[in-house]
Amino acid sequence: MLLLGEKQKLTIVKTVDFGVYLAESAERDQERVLLPKKQVPKDVRLGDVLDVFLYKDSKDRLIATVHEPKLTIGQIAELTVSDVQPIGAFLDWGLEKDLFLPFRQQTKKLRVGDAVLAALYVDKSSRLCATMKIYPYLSKESPYQKDEQVSGRIYEISDQFGAFVAVDDRYSALIAKKEMYGRLEVGMQIQARVCEVKPDGKLDLCVRQKAYMQIPDDAEKVLEAMCRQGGRLPFTDKASPELIREQMDMSKAEFKRAVGHLLKNKKIEILDDSIRLL
Repeated sequence: MLLLGEKQKLTIVKTVDFGVYLAESAERDQERVLLPKKQVPKDVRLGDVLDVFLYKDSKDRLIATVHEPKLTIGQIAELTVSDVQPIGAFLDWGLEKDLFLPFRQQTKKLRVGDAVLAALYVDKSSRLCATMKIYPYLSKESPYQKDEQVSGRIYEISDQFGAFVAVDDRYSALIAKKEMYGRLEVGMQIQARVCEVKPDGKLDLCVRQKAYMQIPDDAEKVLEAMCRQGGRLPFTDKASPELIREQMDMSKAEFKRAVGHLLKNKKIEILDDSIRLL
């Protein structure tokens, strides 16, 4: 059986002026695929076995290549955007014909030269396409445990769930919406802490340290904000969680801990409606 989007060992069953035809074996040659002449290795003969990859040419015909693609069916790889059109983008994946990335399979607006994480799949028209929605292709069997530091890349952001991350470009992880701090964008490389390993193996990540470790950094952030505003914040730790997150990019609990730390060290005073730098 000829497998689209996969590497196979196929046998030369016929030679022609424009290349050689390959099949599973000389005995099972009902299904054949052409390897163009310019890719046929020197000194090969009928019956020789070649390692090839099967894809479709510009006329949508199944064709073989001895060139190595950057990914095969079910794999994930970083590919570069070579062209952008209204219907989608095209990615350089190491073959003569660029790989099509449909617009609906993109998770952010793309530009030529962008590097994206993509997986390879066969669409309803039996064509090879790329997708940036790589959740189904990521492994849930990571070696990481709670509180370990990991590196990953954000590949999709959901208003409902948070930021989806491919740890090591391989393992499935999520930064929950409530844990999203600062500027997080698709394609961004991040450092994070594993705050939980789910029963199914997926990782929950936190971009901030444990509370007691984060306090000094948060306190410094509050001081910087006060300095930018002339030494005073126009609200206190009794402000609404929404206001605090909007103004300080931290939760109310984190803000209260930072303010408490500064108060204890006599760097601020809390007034009725503001916090003043001492």
